Order: sequence, then C-alpha cells, then structure tokens
Amino acid sequence: MTHEHYVSHLESAIDGTRFEPGQVYTLHKDRPLWVKYDLERVAGALSKDTLADRDPTMWRYRELSPLGTETCEVTLGEGMTPLLDCPELGRKIGLEQLWIKDESQLPTGSFKSRGMAMAVTMAKKFGIECLALPTAGNAGGAAAAYAARAGLKCVVFMPKDTPIVNQLEAKWYGAEVYLIDGLINDCGRLVKEGQSKFDWFDLSTLKEPYRIEGKKTMGLELAEQLDWRLPDSIFYPTGGGTGLIGMWKAFQELNGMGWLDSDVFPKMISVQSTGCCPIARAYEQEERFAKPFENAQTLASGLRVPVAVGDFMILDAVRESGGAAVAYDENGLRYWQREAMVSEGIALCPEAAACVGAAQKMVETGQLDPNERVVIFNTGAVQKYVEAMEIGLPDFESWEQVEADLNG
Repeated sequence: MTHEHYVSHLESAIDGTRFEPGQVYTLHKDRPLWVKYDLERVAGALSKDTLADRDPTMWRYRELSPLGTETCEVTLGEGMTPLLDCPELGRKIGLEQLWIKDESQLPTGSFKSRGMAMAVTMAKKFGIECLALPTAGNAGGAAAAYAARAGLKCVVFMPKDTPIVNQLEAKWYGAEVYLIDGLINDCGRLVKEGQSKFDWFDLSTLKEPYRIEGKKTMGLELAEQLDWRLPDSIFYPTGGGTGLIGMWKAFQELNGMGWLDSDVFPKMISVQSTGCCPIARAYEQEERFAKPFENAQTLASGLRVPVAVGDFMILDAVRESGGAAVAYDENGLRYWQREAMVSEGIALCPEAAACVGAAQKMVETGQLDPNERVVIFNTGAVQKYVEAMEIGLPDFESWEQVEADLNG
C-alpha cells in the first residue's frame, strides 16, 4: 500500500539550512531543526469535516505529522485531553474566562506522552534500537513507557533529587536508570558522552526534531476544541519549552491552511519559577539567548532546566505573539496548587500552579485584561509530585474527636 507523506523538508531553526526528509537527524550547529510541511497539500488532503469523523486521539492530525497516512504509531491510546472551564478559580484570580487544558489525563500522567509517542515512533521507524535521555521529571517515565511499548532499550539519567515517582516509574517500565549528583544539564552531558561508546540515540528535548511534532498536537487540539478561534492568552509552564514552541508552530500551520477564524494569535506567556528562570531573565534583559541559571532549585521539577537548547525559539515565539516570559515566586507554588485543586478538582502540578500565580499577578498589575479568554496548561498530575504534597492529615482515635473537629 502506498502512503502519503506531507513533510517537505527539515529546516535549521538557527540559520534556515534545509535538509531532506526521511533520514535520521539531530542538531545543526548545536541547535534544533524544524519539520516543515507542504501545507497546500495538507489542506487538500484534510478537511474539518474529515477530521470530525476521526477517533479523538492525537493521531487524528496525521497529515500534519511526520507519519502522514502511514499507520505505524507507537501508542498507548493518547486521547484528546479535556479543556475544562474553571469559573471558581477564575474568580479567585480575577479572570472572567479561564480554562485549564488538563494534560494529566494522558497515558503517563503528563504532556510528555505526546512528545515521546511521536519521537519513539520515529526512532523505531528509523531502526534505532536504544534511546537515552536526561530528565528532571516526567520525560524519563514517558520515554521508558513508550520504549517498552516499542520494544526498544531505554537509558535514563536524572538528578538524584528528581521526584521519587519519576524515578520509580522509569525503572518499572524497564529503563536503565542512573541518578546523578547534579542537574539536568549535567545528565545531558553524560548522554552526549555516552553516544559513541554505547551507540544510543539522544532523545533529549529538541535534540531530535520529532518530540515537538507530538507536543504541537496540544495546539491543534486547543484550536479544534475552541471551534478554530484561539484564546487571547496561553499560560504555559516552561522548562525545555517544547510545548510552547510546538503550539506556536501548530498555530502558524493552521493559519497557513486557512483553518483559523482569525489571524490574531494568542499571547504566549512563558512561565517559570524564581527558583529557575533563565528564559524570563533573558526576556527582561531583551536577549535572544538565555544565560545558564545558577543554583537552580524549584518544587516544580519540570521547570528546573538551567539551560535550554531551544531558548531562542521560546523567546522568538513569546515576542512574535506579543506575550511575555515571567517568573513566579517559588514560595507561592504550593498555595496556588492547592487553591486550584480545591476550587476545581483538577489534579494540578506545581508547574501549572506557577501559571495560575502568574496569571493572578498579571491581572493585579494590569498586564492581563480580566475579560481575556485565558487557557492554562496543566502539564502533569499532582499524584506524581508526592514531595510537593506536605499538608499534614489529622490523626483521630475516635469518632467523638472527628465529630468535634467537624463541628469546629
């Protein structure tokens, strides 16, 4: 059977150099590659009506993926994640129209399922047998899960203080897990050093071109769920930044196909913690490239990325959209995490809590209009962050004690 593919070429994000599709690529001049599509052909092959008849999974957008019509995906059933109206939380932070897109409902409990499903699919397609990556949180478990699904080997390096659930899930999915006394960039250095010795493929954030193609489905879904009218602002927790970059890419592609009801794009708000905020600092200093962040420490493990290979891509998207890169106070993460959970019943991760706090602060300072349509991305489930959940539970020995407590 003949399959249709719609990738026109790959392109260096740093200087525009073009590469032919269908080959294994990593970086060019130590910077990422974009996957580019023939959008006229995609628009001719796919319609909104056709899309509406497809299964509600991330693979419904296959013409805008490197697979085209080829059905070889490595999948755990990545369904479309819900876009949840949050009126009570919106009231607390001063917004009339607030939604949370809840990525915690994906197979591995975080948005990493999207990127790893696509990256592992392409690795298997190209005959790669062993994957290696650094992780500060959810990426390691997701990579291990999809590698297991694909029958590939997986080696994971993570800081020794990575949340325990992330450590255990990677190991239980069969990966070789190594805990390192350092940060994610130190782990990344070990992955790079081991390539020639152990013949593994580096699956680090943006060091291959396909994780972003999985992550961009967040933007494609969001557009579809809002009937092709994008929100005014998107708050996105930013570590390596693949999701933010991917969504911005998705919006450009949809616009190029003529699918959007307006050519006004959302303001992309990149959110970090004051415990690790190289992107926010570079934005404030009007720099295109971010300097490494020293002594990075944050409860939101996914934000603890002192050096991002796609830093300029994040900052370009933020500025092109008229958005901002902000750092929210590390000390406020637990507060907004619990406020959101109590208000809406959503299993909010600390990274998303930074977005809630940042939105509240921007409303308070007049940087965000209370009437804007705002979407916050919850990138993972709170259950994966047991270290962040330090609320003590009362220890009662009798019903009388419980009754007395309930009566105040």
